[in-house]
Amino acid sequence: MTPWKVMIVDDHPLMRRGIGQLLSFDTKFDVIGEASNGNEAIALAHKLPVDLILLDLNMKGISGLDTLITLRNEGIDACIVILTVSDNHADIKTLIDAGADGYLLKDTEPDELVALLKTALTGGKAYSEVVTAFLNNNGTENTLFSSLTERENQILQEVAKGHSNKVIADSLFISEATVKVHMKSLLRKLQVKSRTAATVLYLQTLGY
Repeated sequence: MTPWKVMIVDDHPLMRRGIGQLLSFDTKFDVIGEASNGNEAIALAHKLPVDLILLDLNMKGISGLDTLITLRNEGIDACIVILTVSDNHADIKTLIDAGADGYLLKDTEPDELVALLKTALTGGKAYSEVVTAFLNNNGTENTLFSSLTERENQILQEVAKGHSNKVIADSLFISEATVKVHMKSLLRKLQVKSRTAATVLYLQTLGY
């Protein structure tokens, strides 16, 4: 089998060298390029026949996200896996939505990282455990929120701003009693017992 051709994109030389050495121990990988920033990565991706791009998220200059978006927009169909220290929910969701084939944290065990890269290169997804947990929970949360009516969503957004039932009623031109009815309904649908818990759940879906 021909080795998978890899490009490592990271603004830290030590990280590039470390990942390169790790992959060199496995004959299924062949590191053929390195880039220290997004612009270099984009240029090299058009010149080299890469199968896998390991892409850092936070780099000087063009970010990992902007690099990813540009690569996809310019027709680069290589497997692109984000390798970062960030486990921020908003980062995870944004990068995956932008077309990343994987999202791995830099503290992933070496053997696990290599195995996950192979998974991504054979049609699967490469996610660290915390990323998988977030995606599973986020999917459940999205299902819960999709059951809310438009009015219940409006009220939940007002609750998240810290507004009282009276303030919400005034802003939506409905009675306070109607707000209470909708609140009871949305709490039941979200499977929580308080407006505070509903607010926390809502903010989590926004990445806070």
